Amino acid sequence: MNKRDNLISLYRRQGYSDVPVEFNLCPSLYETFKERTGRTDYAEYFGFSSRTVDDLRLPDVDTEKFRSYYDYELLPGTTFDVWGVAYEPGSEASKHMTRMRHPLANIDSLSRLEEYPFPDYSMASGEHQKKQVEDIHAMGLAAVGGMECTIWETSWYMRSMEELMMDMMMEDEKAEYLLDRVTEAACIRGTTAYARSGVDIIKLGDDIGMQKTIMMSKEMYRTWLKPRLKKVIDAIRKEKQDVIIIYHSCGYVKPFINDLIDAGIDVLNPVQPECMDFKEIHEEFGNRLSFNGTIGTQTIMPFGTPEEIRDTVYKNLEIAGDKGGLCCTPTHMLEPEVPWENILAYVDACKSFRK
Repeated sequence: MNKRDNLISLYRRQGYSDVPVEFNLCPSLYETFKERTGRTDYAEYFGFSSRTVDDLRLPDVDTEKFRSYYDYELLPGTTFDVWGVAYEPGSEASKHMTRMRHPLANIDSLSRLEEYPFPDYSMASGEHQKKQVEDIHAMGLAAVGGMECTIWETSWYMRSMEELMMDMMMEDEKAEYLLDRVTEAACIRGTTAYARSGVDIIKLGDDIGMQKTIMMSKEMYRTWLKPRLKKVIDAIRKEKQDVIIIYHSCGYVKPFINDLIDAGIDVLNPVQPECMDFKEIHEEFGNRLSFNGTIGTQTIMPFGTPEEIRDTVYKNLEIAGDKGGLCCTPTHMLEPEVPWENILAYVDACKSFRK
């Protein structure tokens, strides 16, 4: 099997020949990688099994139009995404240390929300994607479409978590309108973009767990988010039935797993060991679900020894069993505290594991 076939077979729990390697580096660790290796592409250097396909390309977006939605002065160097969410500058070493600002936080009526300049993905171009998929497949690798922050996170990034939570609790029509607009865009991105271009895997996700508990009640999740996630997945599968759906949510999400399976996901990421026990989760759901993650980026990757990392990789792969069902990876981006030696230890453990 080539790397693509091996990864797909692993996720389908049909056996595997090699343990895939996968991780993301923060800016400072990327600089360390370049200094240590003299290379610029760590996915190629470490032999990753997949590559990500670019998203749909929107027509030129004038992000300055969003500035009027902020009734305060933003810091110099602030950038906007296509949804109008503002990111004030923070640490250059760590990708996540920016301050997010919410353009719809002070919207007080549905009519004002309807006037907001949402990105129009129906006008976006996906001509580049099919060629990218063909090139990735020609290398024997799996093609991946990235659509994390699928519904909930994109929505609260715009409205603010506090305001959107209150809208949902009060069954406010603003919540329904906003979530529907974001869901509509996700359906277009998943079908017009990724499914039709022939990707093997699509990554969806919204953080719905916290460190020790869930972020909202199961009733609220089933009312507001589960039907919309299912709508996105159904649209994708209508275009490409055999695509593998990976769903990302940090934190403790065990109470939601049956709902996620019902919605149509194939793989759960990242199964944070600081929040959930992989053996317990695998015993309960492993016959219906595969997994990606399990190597803690809050604990063992920054603060463990190379030996502890190796032992944890081996243990989790043994829990998953000979048929696979686990792409054993760090649970999130590797941040500046992670020693270079621990990254090498993770890679070595994956490459040296024998079933």
